[in-house]
Amino acid sequence: MTIGEFAPPNRLMMTPGPSSIEPRVYRALAAPVVGHLDPFFKTCMNETQELMRQVFQTTNRITMPMSASGSGGIETAIVNTLEPGDEAIVCVNGYFSERMYEVASRTQAKITKVEAPLGRAVDPEDVRRAAAGKKIKIVGVAHGETSTGVVTNLDGFRKVADELGALLIVDAVASLAAVPLNVDRQRLDIVFSGSQKALSAPPGMSPITVSPRAEEVLSSRKTKVQSWYFDITTAMAYWGQGRLYHHTPPISLIYALREAMRIAMEEGLETRWERHRMNQQALIAGAEAMGLKMFVENPADRLVTVTPVMVPAGIDT
Repeated sequence: MTIGEFAPPNRLMMTPGPSSIEPRVYRALAAPVVGHLDPFFKTCMNETQELMRQVFQTTNRITMPMSASGSGGIETAIVNTLEPGDEAIVCVNGYFSERMYEVASRTQAKITKVEAPLGRAVDPEDVRRAAAGKKIKIVGVAHGETSTGVVTNLDGFRKVADELGALLIVDAVASLAAVPLNVDRQRLDIVFSGSQKALSAPPGMSPITVSPRAEEVLSSRKTKVQSWYFDITTAMAYWGQGRLYHHTPPISLIYALREAMRIAMEEGLETRWERHRMNQQALIAGAEAMGLKMFVENPADRLVTVTPVMVPAGIDT
């Protein structure tokens, strides 16, 4: 069998991710590859981290892209914070928050699942009740749950986490750069995302940021992180000032992520948030005009990047 030249079709991506990619990002993706310790690439790394801090709205020292999908971000956040015997709460209201619970359950920590019906956000009061009598180290929550199109207001979870003395870990894979999110002002401890969603970069990178408070918790671990690859301390040795070799990163993907974040900041986060909101409102208005019903009933719970629509009765899918 003769295999011809590679020529994928040009699709308009309307899926929950990956998203359509700008020509400028494609040009960055096709730029010449240099070594991962090349002076040019070290400058690119600095710029990538600075842009990422702007997108996350943080001054956190540990802010870098993990060489992994958003699921790698989940793994990174969980395995770095939990040690044997720790107690944690994971909020579950869909497939990807369930994945956070699954990752946590594979550690030697004691995990409590707090659930909400599909199409709704978890109630912080349920977290408070579930924590009674326990010393909770982390509370994990999905800011945007891709599988159900639900956005969660994080303020109530920050308040409960403060009461518990716990770190707040946030999955922002489906929300970063599309939904208002300010890591420093909202005092979020660890936030991770994915390059292929609202940043409109190719899949394969997971931006993550770690607060000084969380960094202190990581530095005081009594046991080694169970994953060598996702150990933030060793990964940051490469992304930190020392630029010590950790692994060979996907250089072209970092080029593309840098350009995608530069474009996001060129547009402005507030403008980008509003564009997503207006497009969502237009989509919902059109769907409802056709007699279709939204899966997420409460408008305040609707994630602007994913709009699930109920299939009418009698329609064979």
